[in-house]
Amino acid sequence: MENYRAIISKIEDWAGQKVVSARPIGGGCVSKADLLTFEKGSTCFIKTASSASDIFEKEAKGLQELKKAACIRVPEVFFVDKDCLLLEQIHIGTQGYDFFSNFGRQLARLHQYGALRFGFPQDNYIGATPQINICNKVEAENWCDFYYNKRLLYQYKLAEEKALVGPELKNGFILLENRIEEILEGSEEKPALLHGDLWSGNFLCDSQSKACLIDPAVYYGHREAELAMTRLFGGFDASFYTSYQKTYPLPEGYDYRQNIYMLYHVLNHLNLFGNSYYGQAVKLLWSYLD
Repeated sequence: MENYRAIISKIEDWAGQKVVSARPIGGGCVSKADLLTFEKGSTCFIKTASSASDIFEKEAKGLQELKKAACIRVPEVFFVDKDCLLLEQIHIGTQGYDFFSNFGRQLARLHQYGALRFGFPQDNYIGATPQINICNKVEAENWCDFYYNKRLLYQYKLAEEKALVGPELKNGFILLENRIEEILEGSEEKPALLHGDLWSGNFLCDSQSKACLIDPAVYYGHREAELAMTRLFGGFDASFYTSYQKTYPLPEGYDYRQNIYMLYHVLNHLNLFGNSYYGQAVKLLWSYLD
């Protein structure tokens, strides 16, 4: 509580006015979230009590990178340091009939914002798990190497450290190393800007019935990985995928590669939440190996 008071005092110095209320808002497992109201009536969203000292600065950098594409809303970053992240409050609206079709088109445009190399200039987080984006020259130029080493293998080794790997997962990964190029064959594209953790909990509908992205795990990668994540927990409305495809069609064979991209996120959930995700990870992996 004492540290929280010090943070609020720091925010008051930044704003030049007093905070008159701090109302808790439901959030994830990574940080504490509050809605701050200032004495002049303005409001801001603040995150505190992070699980890592650099998590807020990494999140702010991700939001700023998404903003560069200028095609989909993200909250403005007002203030950030190791103790807190102060963001624009997004006023929630009602999803109109065309919300998801507009969202699909906007995401397609985001994915047309690219870079020369895979990865990102700094590592960040996927939830509370470190996400490794800094890579060697081969990985930066070869998606297969980047995805296997910096996404799948990293999560697998983390699961090993936590004693979460059984024989089915271990034997599958031994086989996967020699199959990954075959599995990803045909997906070759230039690096695209990805939100990185896009599921229904990481976007909002604003007061204009437009999508707003939050809680990113930004990097430059293959957009198929992003679309697979959107389907992991039941998927978005069908109009989202239809409008995306019309705007920026996916390479042939995307459906076949979907499971390998879901695997990264399921392994992350295994590491974050334990054995309840083990069976799903094994099933996704062995869908390519049986």
